[in-house]
Amino acid sequence: MTRRRIARVLLDSPLPQLDRLFDYAVPLPLMDAAVQGVRVRVPLRSAGRMADGYIVEIAEAEDGERPLSDLEAVVSPVRVLPPSLVRLSRRVADRAAGSAIDILRLVIPKRQVRVEKAWLAREPEGAAGTSVVDGAAVAASSATLASYPGLAEALSASQRVALQAPPRPERLATGETVGAWAILLAAAAVQTLAEGRSAVLVVPDYRDLAQLEAALTGQIDENDLVRYDARRPNPERYRSFLRTLDGTACVVIGNRSAVYAPVHNLGLLSVWDDGDPLLSEPLAPYVHARDAALVRQALDGGALSFAGLSRTTDVQRLVEVGWVREVPATRRASPRIVLSAPTQGETPGSRIPSAAYRDLRAGVELGPVLVQVARPGYSPVLVCADCRTPARCRHCSGPLEAAAPRAPATCRWCARTALGWTCAHCDGEKLRLASSGSRRTADDLGRAFPGVRVIVSDGERPIMHVDGAPALVIATRGAEPIAAGGYRAVLLLDGEKMLLAESLRIGESCLRWWSSVAALAAPGSPVHLVGVVGPVARALATWTQPAYARNELAERAPLLMPPAVRVAVLEGDTAAVELALHDLAEAVPGLSPMAVLGPVPQADGASRALVRFDYGQGAEVTASLRASLVAAAVRNRRPSRPVARRNIDPAQPPPRQRNTLKVRVDDPELQL
Repeated sequence: MTRRRIARVLLDSPLPQLDRLFDYAVPLPLMDAAVQGVRVRVPLRSAGRMADGYIVEIAEAEDGERPLSDLEAVVSPVRVLPPSLVRLSRRVADRAAGSAIDILRLVIPKRQVRVEKAWLAREPEGAAGTSVVDGAAVAASSATLASYPGLAEALSASQRVALQAPPRPERLATGETVGAWAILLAAAAVQTLAEGRSAVLVVPDYRDLAQLEAALTGQIDENDLVRYDARRPNPERYRSFLRTLDGTACVVIGNRSAVYAPVHNLGLLSVWDDGDPLLSEPLAPYVHARDAALVRQALDGGALSFAGLSRTTDVQRLVEVGWVREVPATRRASPRIVLSAPTQGETPGSRIPSAAYRDLRAGVELGPVLVQVARPGYSPVLVCADCRTPARCRHCSGPLEAAAPRAPATCRWCARTALGWTCAHCDGEKLRLASSGSRRTADDLGRAFPGVRVIVSDGERPIMHVDGAPALVIATRGAEPIAAGGYRAVLLLDGEKMLLAESLRIGESCLRWWSSVAALAAPGSPVHLVGVVGPVARALATWTQPAYARNELAERAPLLMPPAVRVAVLEGDTAAVELALHDLAEAVPGLSPMAVLGPVPQADGASRALVRFDYGQGAEVTASLRASLVAAAVRNRRPSRPVARRNIDPAQPPPRQRNTLKVRVDDPELQL
């Protein structure tokens, strides 16, 4: 029996039933080009279609009688899928009951022919060169890491650590101001690169990325600094990806997809502010960067660090089970937090207490001051002037808002103008402003501080930096600019409204938001939290975020709430959800009787169920849910009886069936 070469190909298809390797015969003309990791085109057995894919494995087989289709073409000679990335994508997908190709789409950019040709034509010594780090940069990094006793040794020994970053701004040699956390992460990356190993630093958004890049600029060679950023053009993204395939050490900085960067000799994988929802992938299989980092560190080795100004309950659980070691700083630094409330004699419901107002006036004499509000716009909430019932749109029932002092009310959902509005409760015809957004707050404070610059930063008009001159900066949550030298006073408004949000994690989310803003203040400058009491306010005032996470985790454990347990959300047709739950009970007999909540009907006629399970049962549960996904997809493509097509335009394609089952594991924004 003759031997033949077989290519095992992973197809680039969203269909879950195709998430496996397919065997193709390698024809003689492609013997040299068909190697592991290259892009290929292959035929499908249905309707003569062609599909893209990647060669995962090349094997020799003696089963010459088995009919196999030939590879159609090798698209590119570049091996964009190294074996380490294959293992990582498979393991992460299995953990999330998803497909490996969905993971690979996040990290492998679209092919850019010109960039690829330039990369292939590079000098051989450039591909095999070594990274050299300046001695002064290494010494500065060692001094920075020394503020955390044992941290440098832990990173060199490839340990897993949790860090609470210094809450202060610092000025770089270039004159730019960044958070001290960026200097800390940059120091860890410089040390790793000096040891001849690569570092991957994952941050939530472009603001953090800009600070980290500024902290690393001048510390390492620009060719060793690789930026993964979805905001960059496709050629630059592909060029950065190819740089990580060079086989030399580098430092990768980027957003959530950077956690998969196929760097050479991984020495450090660091995730900054893992509580930020931007680190949660919104596309299937919805894997959080924190979970992907844990899987990758277990596969590839290297050090793993979770750093932040606050502490999530997820990282706290890892610390308590001993999987991650907490490394405290030699000296615990904390901002000057003031819990402010209206004093006796002030107007009831006063938005800014007198003490906070005095500090705000004193601070603006020295430099910029920051006022954080909950929402953008002028007045995000309107109510009936007579009965105080929230005003809703007559067309879509959305909330009404006002964009200016005398502007007509408009719907926040459908943007219709609410002309002739009447209250559904009391038939009132007048509206009242019930809240103050960033624009209204800017107007009010601008009148209170005449002659002072007023700067508004929100999601529509974000500002990254402000100078050190006196100014009133009004910003919404997450849009706070960095001030040169830090803010001279910080005022946190609308805190009680933020805590009213219906979310399991709203407490730790608010603590994270306010901690990030407090870290923008100049050392010794007051940070006023207005109108908030309770555990979150005490944790902020005493700067004991890990203790809050520990208490929060202890309260969730008896209730079987995440992250004490893992949770999978099943949504879809009632029959598909019930069948998936039935198969799960048979596949995992050790599942707790309290594991399943639901299914309950949804507004669109579908059903929703929650499955709570221990971490040790994760592999069994996700395998069963994955099998249910595949079965539902197969049933969806093969209807039980043909659809009648009479009296229908033949040119009109048949209606496309939607997926009957959707599974999301470890949703950080879980709605109970």
